[in-house]
Amino acid sequence: MAQIGKTLLDSGWLAARSTEVNDDGEKLTTTNPPSLGPKSPWMEAAVPGTVLGTLLKNKSIPDPFYGLENETITDIADSGRDYYTFWFSTQFHCKRLLNQYVHLNFRAINYSAEVYLNGHEIVLPKGMFRRHTLDVTDILRPDSDNLLAVIVHPPDHPGTIPPQGGQGGDHEIGKDVAAQYVEGWDWICPIRDRNTGIWDEVSISVTGPVRIIDPHLVSTFYDDYERAYLHVTAELENKSTWNAECSVNIQVTAELENGVCLVEHLHTENVLIPARGNIHHTFKPLYLYKPELWWPNGMGKQNLYDVLITVAVKEFGESDSWMQPFGFRKIESDIDSVTGGRLFKINGEPIFIRGGNWILSDGLLRLSKERYRTDIKFHADMNMNMIRCWGGGLAERPEFYHFCDVYGLLVWQEFWITGDVDGRGDPVSNPNGPLDHDLFLLCARDTIKLLRNHPSLALWVGGNEQVPPEDINEALKQDLRLHPYFTTQLLPDEDSDPSVYLDGTRVYIQGSMWDGFADGKGNFTDGPYKIQYPEDFFKDTYYEYGFNPEVGSVGMPVADTIRATMPPEGWEIPLFKKVSDGFVEEVPNRMWDYHKYIPYSEPGKVHDQILMYGTPENLDDFCLKAQLVNYIQYRALFEGWSSQMWTKYTGVLIWKNQNPWTGLRGQFYDHLLDQTASFYGCRSAAEPVHVQLNLASNFVEVVNTTPKELADVEIEASVWDLDGNCPYSEVFNKVYAPPKTAVKISEFKYPKSENAKPVYFLLLKLYRASDKTVISRNFYWLHLPGKDYTLLEPYRRKQIPLKITCNAVNVGPEYELEINVHNTSRADLAENALQDDGKHGVGLLQKLFSRFGGTEDSNRGLKVVEMKGSDPGVAFFLRFSVHNAEAEKQDTRILPVHYSDNYFSLVPGESMSFKISFSAPTGMKKPPRVMLRGWNYPDGFTVFG
Repeated sequence: MAQIGKTLLDSGWLAARSTEVNDDGEKLTTTNPPSLGPKSPWMEAAVPGTVLGTLLKNKSIPDPFYGLENETITDIADSGRDYYTFWFSTQFHCKRLLNQYVHLNFRAINYSAEVYLNGHEIVLPKGMFRRHTLDVTDILRPDSDNLLAVIVHPPDHPGTIPPQGGQGGDHEIGKDVAAQYVEGWDWICPIRDRNTGIWDEVSISVTGPVRIIDPHLVSTFYDDYERAYLHVTAELENKSTWNAECSVNIQVTAELENGVCLVEHLHTENVLIPARGNIHHTFKPLYLYKPELWWPNGMGKQNLYDVLITVAVKEFGESDSWMQPFGFRKIESDIDSVTGGRLFKINGEPIFIRGGNWILSDGLLRLSKERYRTDIKFHADMNMNMIRCWGGGLAERPEFYHFCDVYGLLVWQEFWITGDVDGRGDPVSNPNGPLDHDLFLLCARDTIKLLRNHPSLALWVGGNEQVPPEDINEALKQDLRLHPYFTTQLLPDEDSDPSVYLDGTRVYIQGSMWDGFADGKGNFTDGPYKIQYPEDFFKDTYYEYGFNPEVGSVGMPVADTIRATMPPEGWEIPLFKKVSDGFVEEVPNRMWDYHKYIPYSEPGKVHDQILMYGTPENLDDFCLKAQLVNYIQYRALFEGWSSQMWTKYTGVLIWKNQNPWTGLRGQFYDHLLDQTASFYGCRSAAEPVHVQLNLASNFVEVVNTTPKELADVEIEASVWDLDGNCPYSEVFNKVYAPPKTAVKISEFKYPKSENAKPVYFLLLKLYRASDKTVISRNFYWLHLPGKDYTLLEPYRRKQIPLKITCNAVNVGPEYELEINVHNTSRADLAENALQDDGKHGVGLLQKLFSRFGGTEDSNRGLKVVEMKGSDPGVAFFLRFSVHNAEAEKQDTRILPVHYSDNYFSLVPGESMSFKISFSAPTGMKKPPRVMLRGWNYPDGFTVFG
């Protein structure tokens, strides 16, 4: 018997422009299959992917994200749709036996297509966000190669790009059910092919007579979460011409340590499915006692169970199987009576939302599990707990949601409506949304079925800054109405099992500024999106409403990224043009403007924050000073919101977390996956227990987002001047912070002292009084009112001594480093200093090494590096980076890299420990090189490699 299951068709694809192919689909899949050759129009294809991705893979176009190269690529508005209508072709082998059935599956195509298999045509309907499942049993060649060709057509209304650009171009794309960002926005250039292509997974699935379709898993809880029930409804389709007697099995498994699995539940039910029939079978609820709950990032572990459903048919055997990692959790949300903001609860516990907006991983839809893993882990590393999938982007893929499940990121998923494109833009267009409302709802319902079993999915939202047209909105309200259990907490009877609902477990909100978000009434009350004074985020007047779904700012990457993504003419820094009232206007070069650069000044409102450190001399200087601003800006944003947790706010989402291209605004890491300093400012501010300085009131505060009280703790506040002295030090004793509160501790009085220095450093440490273990550490650089940071410029010449100890473990290409950095100046202070000796435990690779005792491919080494220096003082703004020692190109960085912290500073006598993990490039023979640079170490030095 051929093996039951799914096989991906993700390699061996060819592609060609349809106007260059003379054969039709029948010939391409019978007598004239495509092949490569000197005069052939066919090329290797990117599947999954887009037409532009394929052309770039074959170097037929320049990189559209490099410099101004996108301007040289033909836009579909100029070429017509035929130019980006492409054939995609591959071959595959698939055996089947009697009473086995084969389906060809496309998880998404943009926008419409005709499929040819072995000479047979199947027309696929329109829509970017729908699955296509084709029964190809009768046209399959079980004993030879099967020839597959797909001609893919772009969206029907690709639109044109106005000379001035704009939000969604001329808005024509809104007439289709497709991603709207592709016509360009104020944060991205237009995508020339409008993402045409087979952009998601293609597979072949083999089943027996009965197949399993879209099971729905729901958990309910009673007796304070001691009793749980798993509810399951699945569609079962009988492909055969005879009644199928089936046994359907559900197995719930928990993974223990060391790969050992425990079967928590095993249940079987018998069903009869009529010939050629479909049934929706609801199982008897499965009872579990005290299951390990799934929690968001920062609240607990992300416990996942494997739910396996199998169906066996009498006189045939196993017919199909389906498996899904599932988290037992309950999510609730309502409008908070105190703040007016939407308040979320997970497993009965309120959660203060600190997250950000997400467009998509890559503007050419080069999506992968590896990229998604990095993207989502980065968000978890920043201590975020929610990602909003913005309505002009994608219905995100199951792989995205899988890693949100694994790392604990709640997801706000919007449907494909935006105010700019659907009725509120300039000019106003598409007031009734897409032309085909039935298609929109079909795509929405299919998306719900695709994603609803993920515990990370927190809510559905109708659109961005707009509600869907009335008929669509009312249909979604009905489709996504909550099951009574999720509104009354009552035990459902047998006739109202929650798994029979399309979803029924999470709320639907009609738009991003309605019902507890922004002003709750749909007025444009999100934002702002430009540079801010850091202290303003703490002021009661900064934002009026309880939950801001979008607030953004700057996002300049490091200089290496600019050099890697632009030619030399793009390395020119902005001109600083003086305007009225002492303000400065930044005038960027054309490439920066094309890449949507946000200035670090807003004349009339905010003085230039980079010039606070002195006029930058070159690109490296500009980008380094930008990182200083980035860190302060985003730390203050999250700290300001946290300062008024539950009293004024229930949450905030930053616009935005990353760019799907090489943009220069609103990002915590760039498109090459290198983190900016804002990443670590955010990481600091959003830690579950956090000590902070309120920049508006100058009070020291403690933010405790956990469900446990914080007692027997103290706070040490120490000020360090530019000469390495400590003119102020104070310990706040008997600090107490109740669960889920922000507590004002005491005023920080140093700025009011008689001899306060114009520029100084402040180190706050929250620690247990009993054993001095540091719980939270926060380092500030500050200036007195009316001053600036220009005194830090001569401070660069200080030679601060450092001692770095590095312990490295690698298994194959995987590296894990544990590095301790010690500021050895003022050794007289070191003995009594509170140290961060690392609270992260033993790393995964370290465990592997210890367990297996090392192999020829495993290496372990201890290295000590000392940087000599005679000046006492703070080692300021240090940054690790990892490099390929063999690389000959200008950009030698190895990316991505996960750092436990970065862009850090050490006061005299202080040491900190860090973990660094990454994968070395394939084929690299020399060890990677880890560099440490800083304000006092502009050239950097090697600490490993």
